[in-house]
Amino acid sequence: MTITQSKIRRDARPWASSGPVVTLISFAGFVAVWFLAAYIADSKLLPGPVEVVEFTIDEAVNGPLLSELGITLWRVAAAFVIAMAIGSVIGIAMGESVVLNRWLDSWLIVLLNLPALVIIILAYVWFGLTEAAAIGAVALNKIPNVIVTLREGARSLDPGLDEMARAYRMPAMERLKHVILPQLQPYIAAASRTGLSLIWKIVLVVELLGRSNGVGFQLHLNFQLFNVTAILGYTIAFVAVMLAIEFFLVQPFERYTTRWRNRPV
Repeated sequence: MTITQSKIRRDARPWASSGPVVTLISFAGFVAVWFLAAYIADSKLLPGPVEVVEFTIDEAVNGPLLSELGITLWRVAAAFVIAMAIGSVIGIAMGESVVLNRWLDSWLIVLLNLPALVIIILAYVWFGLTEAAAIGAVALNKIPNVIVTLREGARSLDPGLDEMARAYRMPAMERLKHVILPQLQPYIAAASRTGLSLIWKIVLVVELLGRSNGVGFQLHLNFQLFNVTAILGYTIAFVAVMLAIEFFLVQPFERYTTRWRNRPV
């Protein structure tokens, strides 16, 4: 079969490569498998999708789901902003300074390999079961990943553009805004996407271990009660919000920052 014939066959079935259609089919398959497994198990330990959805709606209308979800999202947002701000500054500085990179590289390796659970426990032991300790522990777990991503981005900067900016005596802030940051946008987008996927998981652990509210606390509470329906309900609600953020904020931002790659030459 020639390349042209293969392309025609693919074009004849556009639904097979359509993102939304594939997503819907995949989601429907997941729900069907879940429904079948719950029907076969016939146990409270594996409730069906209808039961879980009914619980989620009722908990959102009459229960604390929305308030608990809002508290968790606040922690996610705070830790994300702190991690991106600190990690970006340090990462760019390490990428542009060989000396600074040598001094901080060993510290970075330690933080990258230090388990998140250890950082959370030490933060609670040293600073108490406070909101600042919780958010700080989450941010500290993400900062090393941001540093690594932005350091590689700083190393890939075009030296010719930097020399041109210096030749025209462009101020430091203008050079950062018009020369450095546009080249770093794909790396910032990558760090943002991986940051959200890591932070929201760690936030739940932080809430489970040392907070009295949030989705993580509710998961811990219902685990003690063996209420699997509630566990799945809170999990689905939180995952739905994070997927919405991914599809409507993170991915559009990533496409915007890498739009130059798809421009015709």
